[in-house]
Amino acid sequence: MGLDTGTHADNTLTNRVAIVTGASRGIGRAVACALAREGVHVAVNYHENAAAAHEVCKQIEAIGTRAVAIRADVGDAAQVSTLVDQATDALGEVAILVNNAGISRHAPLDQITVQDWDDLLRTNLTSAFLMTQAVLPAMRRAGWGRIINMSSIAAQTGGVIGPHYAASKAGMLGLTHSYAKLLSHEGITVNAVAPALIESDMIAHNPAIRPGMIPIGRFGTADEVADMTVATIRNGYVTGQTINLNGGWYMS
Repeated sequence: MGLDTGTHADNTLTNRVAIVTGASRGIGRAVACALAREGVHVAVNYHENAAAAHEVCKQIEAIGTRAVAIRADVGDAAQVSTLVDQATDALGEVAILVNNAGISRHAPLDQITVQDWDDLLRTNLTSAFLMTQAVLPAMRRAGWGRIINMSSIAAQTGGVIGPHYAASKAGMLGLTHSYAKLLSHEGITVNAVAPALIESDMIAHNPAIRPGMIPIGRFGTADEVADMTVATIRNGYVTGQTINLNGGWYMS
């Protein structure tokens, strides 16, 4: 029989502190509320919609945990540092990070610009690196941490938006693998979640996206992504993995 080096108590989430980036709507909002139902205090990061972020905070507080809305462009290192400092001052040291902030920009292949490329890499990928680097000191001091990188089926299939988006989401898988390997002996797990065609603003205005593209015949929901995200955070034996929620579109 192998040596048990941990306990189930190590994975309790009650009274831990999380930052969820891009949490004012969609998947981020659902994840923030799902974490609150587990007893987690949540820093709700947003970029533009303050009213929506404060509404998420009200929902979290109604559940019974604490919340704070913090504006930051998480592609900017200085703003990331301020975000983490403000979250820590308001709620305590950060133990859970969900790198959910992201944008998509659909364009015909021959019309994708260098600016499109730079914007998506900065918002979707550089942000995850900056946020992870900023929260790691507290996680390492505590000997416990959970990091989730919200990737996409586009990382695995190329997706339907374009190579700029696919590359940004594929980069998150490499980021996940490296951090998971480097931190596995420190009580910190790092995983990616790769949804496909979740009901959200991101897919609402893309005529190329249809429910029939999914084998089970429907879009996924933000709550389904949130449920799997929280289950992954709760499980201390899962690290370096890509959790697929795609209705059977990509099987692994």
